[in-house]
Amino acid sequence: MLSMALAALDSTIVATAVPQIVGDLGGFSVFSWLFSGYLLAVTVSLPVYGKLSDTFGRKPVLIAGSALFLVGSALCAGAWDMASLIAFRVVQGLGGGAIQGTVQTLAADLYPLKERPKIQAKLSTVWATSSVAGPAIGGLLASYADWRWIFLINLPVGALALWLIVRHLHEPSRTTGPLGRVDWPGALAVFACGGVLLTALVQGGVAWDWLSAPSLALLGAGLVLVAVVVLVERRAAEPIIPGWVWQRRTIAAVNLALGALGLLMVAPTVFLPTYAQSVLRLAPIAAGFVLSTMTLSWPVSAALSQHVYRRIGFRNTAVLGISAAALLLFAVPLLPYPGTAWQPALLMLLLGAALGLVQLPLIVGVQSTVGWSERGTATASVLFCRQIGQTVGAALFGAVANGVLAHRLGGAGSLDSVARSLEAPASVADPERLRRAVDAAVDWVYVGAGCAAVVALAVLLLVAPRRFPVLKDEQQPSQKERLSPTQQSD
Repeated sequence: MLSMALAALDSTIVATAVPQIVGDLGGFSVFSWLFSGYLLAVTVSLPVYGKLSDTFGRKPVLIAGSALFLVGSALCAGAWDMASLIAFRVVQGLGGGAIQGTVQTLAADLYPLKERPKIQAKLSTVWATSSVAGPAIGGLLASYADWRWIFLINLPVGALALWLIVRHLHEPSRTTGPLGRVDWPGALAVFACGGVLLTALVQGGVAWDWLSAPSLALLGAGLVLVAVVVLVERRAAEPIIPGWVWQRRTIAAVNLALGALGLLMVAPTVFLPTYAQSVLRLAPIAAGFVLSTMTLSWPVSAALSQHVYRRIGFRNTAVLGISAAALLLFAVPLLPYPGTAWQPALLMLLLGAALGLVQLPLIVGVQSTVGWSERGTATASVLFCRQIGQTVGAALFGAVANGVLAHRLGGAGSLDSVARSLEAPASVADPERLRRAVDAAVDWVYVGAGCAAVVALAVLLLVAPRRFPVLKDEQQPSQKERLSPTQQSD
């Protein structure tokens, strides 16, 4: 949980310090890469670390990833300009990818099926706490100390986490023969392909137009690299992304469903704060509270989901959750204009409860269908697809929102520029028209998110098996030596 806190806090604590960072280092035109660079590194490294953890064990991968994250944090604190800070954020992201995938895999290694929801709910609590505490801590450090402390604060937490891992995490020896060779050409191809395609999605419509030369060049190069990845992985003895990830119905269905989940999550996490500030006229802290209701109900629902899926199964639990989520997402455009804060806050509270019945049962379900030697790869593939969904969703819904704004305002415009204009109403000729345009743009984004939930529902109903093929739990070491293999059924 301490290791996971490093990655969870880092995704929220930096945002509130951006004005101070830009004021000190400059580089306002490229500051978004502080987040995009980190996201790219995490996403493209997840499959690689999953395969490495299946080959060499979880402990060495987690230690190496945590150490790399701490090195990146120290380098970020010493950055001398925006370019160096972005580069060091990429180093952080390479460590963060190891932390996210390996911690989730360890949760399945160390706990039998009946206990996994409890530890997974605790990990979800780490993310929920970080989403609330991160912006506040970042703002305090940037205002009363120095922005560099938002990176330095990682060092004592990470050092304690590393000490606990080295001292208390004991993995049994599972190697019965020589270790398989690591598919380094495949790893390099996955890095290159993922980096190029994600860069095209992240920067398309932001740094350049979608049909501009840079965008088309990156997309074309990405498609070529996809073919290279397929060719390399087909010939590899131990591929980074093995074919069985997509050949098994359960894993393929969960990958697609969580990809759609990552896509729909963009609506509340990215667009709701702008809606709360621009349309509801809330202060930033109050706008954050509207979103935080979802992060508070999510882990509670996830912790209780075990009582549901033990009765009706993994798939049916996820179907129940995603169906409720679709109805709630479609309900957002029905809110009155301008409305009051409690209305979207209530919907987000219910949405978090619904999504808690989706993600955790599917992750636990997939982990329960594979043995130790495949669990890291399977878990990484699920997380990888969710991250890809978030990246695609940010690009897709950003284009939708900007298109609606351009139509409503009779010209070019972007959600960010309109939101900034509404912060100074005196400088806007018709602020009410702008607010209605933002309201319409966010409504269409939520309609798109509802459609993504319907796609996830269709995948679960049509592709996922009704009952997941759960395997017998493997005996794992624990402090009390209490875990023994038991036959689990869905």
